[in-house]
Amino acid sequence: MKTLIKSLLVAFTLTVITFSASIAESHKPIGKPKNAATFKSSMYTNNEGKVQIAIKKQTGGTVEVRLTNSAGKEFFVQQVGKRQEAARLSLDVSALPDGVYQVTISNGIETTTQELTLATQQPNVAARFVAVKN
Repeated sequence: MKTLIKSLLVAFTLTVITFSASIAESHKPIGKPKNAATFKSSMYTNNEGKVQIAIKKQTGGTVEVRLTNSAGKEFFVQQVGKRQEAARLSLDVSALPDGVYQVTISNGIETTTQELTLATQQPNVAARFVAVKN
């Protein structure tokens, strides 16, 4: 009888410890990532009106690229994976309305924000045409 009680007590203790460990594991606070990859980025426009973004980073952490307007509405979100070292992104902004946008690149700890201004150029049309006839 003593052996049965001791066995049940050990089984109960192991169950409680395992359960409490699984609860503690699932309730980790969401905060800054442990493995933040350092990164470098560049941004430029091409002749087609697209925004080119180049990212070079360390492996082991993710980097996220976001395009938002001044009101905070997201138009583009892409995550560069842990195992990727470089990424080249091409954003077609020709369909977006004129305004000020922000391109935010972040690894969870360090954030880089570039401002992007879209403005439609009005064609320069002469007010009147003058011709001289000889």
